[in-house]
Amino acid sequence: MKINVLALDGVFDTGLAAVLDAFAIANELAAMSGLESPRFDVTVTGMRRRSRSAQGLGVPAAAAERKKTPDWVVVPAIGCNMPAPLAHALTRADVRDALAMLRAWAGNGTSMAAACVGTFVLAEAGLLEGEEATTTWWLAPMFRQRYPEVKLDESRMVVRSDTVVTAGAALSPIDMALSLIRQASPELAGGSRSAWWSTRVRRNRPMRSPTI
Repeated sequence: MKINVLALDGVFDTGLAAVLDAFAIANELAAMSGLESPRFDVTVTGMRRRSRSAQGLGVPAAAAERKKTPDWVVVPAIGCNMPAPLAHALTRADVRDALAMLRAWAGNGTSMAAACVGTFVLAEAGLLEGEEATTTWWLAPMFRQRYPEVKLDESRMVVRSDTVVTAGAALSPIDMALSLIRQASPELAGGSRSAWWSTRVRRNRPMRSPTI
């Protein structure tokens, strides 16, 4: 399964890392356990040759190309947590270029996924019109005002609608990635989820406070 992770300038560090780690862990678990599942071929793509994360880290990315159509495109959040900075970010040249690229990919049959503020990018591209979706709960009023044609339910962590998957805030990028993994192999998704949420695997063991 070919997956492009679209890292725009100022990408939310945790969101990007969580998505990449989720697919890497799934590949490792599939190889270790012998589960039949397509390999997740993940490429970090960008609209510019150089970009930085919200924390100022350099993000190496391959140039996004219309000719190379992936199975999925995943859009992590941009590191803009308040309405005014987010509205400004959506007018940036690299974001406008990304909107055109997303529409081209979607027109070629690519499915889309986005988490947190990344859902605004999909909506801005017109790819959520008439679809159910979720987003960051504290930005829901801005989302509804800006995209009234989207059926928003910010109370849900992950929403799958047609060929689009959206996720909310916090650690939702992990749940979004697990949703895509589940589509390929429910058993692999279960193992991957256990790898992330190890406390659930060890639920019969009592939690102990550290000794100081």
